[in-house]
Amino acid sequence: MKNLFHEVLIRAGWVGGLVAGLLGAGSVHAAVPSLAAEFSEAAASSGAAAASDRRWMPMPRVFGHLLAKDLGVVINTDDPYSVQVGEYYAKARAIPASRVLRLSLPMKATLDPDEFEAFKKQIDHFFGAKVQALALTWRLPYGVNCNSITGALAMGYDAKLCSNSCAVPAKTSTYFGSSSTKPFADHRMRLSMLLAAKDADSAKALIDRGVRSDGTLGLRGAPAVNAHFVTTSDSVRSVRQQLFPPAGSNPPFGVDVFLDQTEALKNAGRVMLYQTGRAQVDFLDTNEFVPGALGDHLTSFGGILDKPHGQMTVLSWIDAGVTATYGTTSEPCAHLQKFPHPQALIGFYLQGATALEAYWKSVAWPQQGLFVGEPLASPFGR
Repeated sequence: MKNLFHEVLIRAGWVGGLVAGLLGAGSVHAAVPSLAAEFSEAAASSGAAAASDRRWMPMPRVFGHLLAKDLGVVINTDDPYSVQVGEYYAKARAIPASRVLRLSLPMKATLDPDEFEAFKKQIDHFFGAKVQALALTWRLPYGVNCNSITGALAMGYDAKLCSNSCAVPAKTSTYFGSSSTKPFADHRMRLSMLLAAKDADSAKALIDRGVRSDGTLGLRGAPAVNAHFVTTSDSVRSVRQQLFPPAGSNPPFGVDVFLDQTEALKNAGRVMLYQTGRAQVDFLDTNEFVPGALGDHLTSFGGILDKPHGQMTVLSWIDAGVTATYGTTSEPCAHLQKFPHPQALIGFYLQGATALEAYWKSVAWPQQGLFVGEPLASPFGR
């Protein structure tokens, strides 16, 4: 992973438009400065921000979230895992047959552009405008050449990106930082999440965690859960430290935020969110993840699920008990835009967004990013 994000920030800038206050901010403002200044400052800084300099960024207030009626399920009939997991998920979330698409897909890592176009036509024809998002119930395919399959479905396949996936700025998602709860209707983006796990039993446990999490956190009088933002000795993969929120307790949401400087958390309790930067994250299985927990690590190939590449994949997060995660399927370099923005991720989730919405709203350039987990998990939803 090359550290080219200084160059990209100067050339392309970040994305603005996050408005209104959250987490202690007072009134709702009509407009706030673009995030470009914040990210330019992050790019220019060589170390972690001082604790006194950290602040919660402004972002939109959101009312409501995706519901089961907004979701479609896609099953690959050639894949026994997909059939078993897809049928289990449709039953768990009460998705009717009219919103379950069964089709035939090659069981390989990446589709070629023609295969993807045929797949997308089936999606568009079957679902039309009746669903806002999709649960893809398989492990393979996860990509379309250098694009992730979730990125290509939402943003369209970008062949130009594959000429140099590291240096070329990707398309900006209009859904990034959005207050929308109807991504397809408002942004013409059919968001998706891959229900991937090491095997069908693990996928069913993932689904059960997501369903069990709904509405369970942020309740008055309940014990707090913990959000851990970790800076490691890997300085390139720890570039998100500049975007971490301030540490401290947030009683209205029942969340305590920790800024950890360590190679890996060990024996941490009631973990709701864990973000770090390393090629391998040790001791994941020693931590207690609450149902609905999110976790991801900034590295190059976390979204490549089928072959060894010397880096931990996102499936390790799922296996450890996380309910949703994110990783890239081709070399992204350390471009912050290609990874979940820490404050956007936690900020939207605490407002009641589903795991799918919170992750998608936190990534400005999602073309190479694979979104994995139970889409409808909403522990702070009401």
